[in-house]
Amino acid sequence: MTGRISFQGEPGAYSHQACRQARPDHEAVPCATFEDTIEMCRRGETDLAMLPVENSTYGRVADIHHLLPESGLHIVDEAFVRVHINLLAVPGTPLSAVKRAMSHTVLLGQCRGFLKKHGLTPVTGADTAGSARAVAEKGEPQLAALASELAGEIYGLDLLARHIEDRSNNTTRFLVMAREPDLRRRADKMMTSFVFRVRNIPAALFKAMGGFATNGVNMTKLESYMVDGIFSATQFYSDIEGHPDDENVRLALDELAYFTSEVKLLGVYPADPLRG
Repeated sequence: MTGRISFQGEPGAYSHQACRQARPDHEAVPCATFEDTIEMCRRGETDLAMLPVENSTYGRVADIHHLLPESGLHIVDEAFVRVHINLLAVPGTPLSAVKRAMSHTVLLGQCRGFLKKHGLTPVTGADTAGSARAVAEKGEPQLAALASELAGEIYGLDLLARHIEDRSNNTTRFLVMAREPDLRRRADKMMTSFVFRVRNIPAALFKAMGGFATNGVNMTKLESYMVDGIFSATQFYSDIEGHPDDENVRLALDELAYFTSEVKLLGVYPADPLRG
């Protein structure tokens, strides 16, 4: 192992899978909360932090956009992870013996077709990997878990059915965070992420966005969220294609700065191949 990477969740969680996929040479360290995940990296106890930001089915992950700007960390990579859901049970259990399936409520909702077909009663668990651990500890053939194959390996469960999710393209986007930024151009296709607040003038957002259109910069994400519980204080999170050294990106960011009260660069990183 060449380093350590923190993630939120129990061993076998999809965030753990993201660590394995994006940094297979790093030791993955589980944390109870997103704040703990960030703090471990800030303190130097891990070299990197893995944070989920959005899911193709359920949208953005709550609270993450609030945490990123104040985390003290920088985005150095992104990882798109396919969320494959599997039915896991104690060793030697046939599918016909299973009566209930436990998982996080979100995953239960993604397997309605399979659960209905096999007459399985959904049971809400704290999370996916925790459900797999609970099934292993209870040792009841009637109770199975919906989780990753990695969770099955970790908790010694049999894989009864693979990839049973209703939507075959369900994907979660993760960000790899580090204490120091990496502004090198490491790939042909680069991404730049930042947050900003517009000045209190008419049509400020429209004017701030104009520079990206006129300079041909593709903005792949623009999201707003309230700051400090104040309705009039709105911050925007944005992802754009390109590197700040690109002439068109530089011009667009210069124009953005003119119409904003604050712009904060969160990271520059290669686009994941699954981005397309």
